[in-house]
Amino acid sequence: MISKTYSISELAAEFDVTTRSIRFYEDQGLLHPSRRGQTRIYSSKDRVRLKLILRGKRLGFSLAETRELFDLWDDSLSGSEKQLQLLLKTINGKRAELEQQLKDIAMVQLELDNAESRCLEALSELESKKQMTAE
Repeated sequence: MISKTYSISELAAEFDVTTRSIRFYEDQGLLHPSRRGQTRIYSSKDRVRLKLILRGKRLGFSLAETRELFDLWDDSLSGSEKQLQLLLKTINGKRAELEQQLKDIAMVQLELDNAESRCLEALSELESKKQMTAE
């Protein structure tokens, strides 16, 4: 059975990233294309890895965290339990970070609301004084 292969430009177009980004992930050891002369040939596994890298990035995973998960997966079949435990730990950490960010955002919104109220009150007082002096 012949596996589907991809060029760097095909992957870049499919995932809307630059070829430079893909080469960077390769330099970081996250992708392992074969070569035909100077041409990189990406496997289906590389395609899936790129998809996971980009999804992880959107979710706030660092490249080091992504690499660690890939390494666990690649080490052995028994690595899957370790991988799942690490992933759960990472998810819990990301969830805690997001919850803190939500609290921080709520606090900033409250502070902005208070500042807005003070500004509106001050403008109203200025407007009242302006009308009184005009009369």
